[in-house]
Amino acid sequence: MTKPLLKGMEGVFIPVKDPKTSAKWYEEILGFQLVYMEEEACVMRIHEDAQTVVCLVRTEDHEPMKFPKNDFGVGKYYNFIPDDIEETYQSLIKKNIKVNKMDGEGTSKFFTFYDPDGNPLGVCG
Repeated sequence: MTKPLLKGMEGVFIPVKDPKTSAKWYEEILGFQLVYMEEEACVMRIHEDAQTVVCLVRTEDHEPMKFPKNDFGVGKYYNFIPDDIEETYQSLIKKNIKVNKMDGEGTSKFFTFYDPDGNPLGVCG
């Protein structure tokens, strides 16, 4: 077996219209923690113990992320891991966030929700 060259993921990058406005939403709705803010981007920690950060990057002529058409049923780039997927799903609905129907079988459930810029984000648990 070959030794892996990589050991994790440092960050994911999400295109947004305005990092400051988006950071407020990610903080208030998802509980992300702001690490630092610049005019063109901000970095947020998903959870205080999370190694991976989310970088919200201002884009010109913004278009939401769009995953290419496929036969696997994937329509988003990122799946976040919740403590409790049912609680997370209900919390987003109560906060009037656009959320698709939860799907899955057995112990694996998942759903897609959207940030204010229309970026599809997933939850899988």
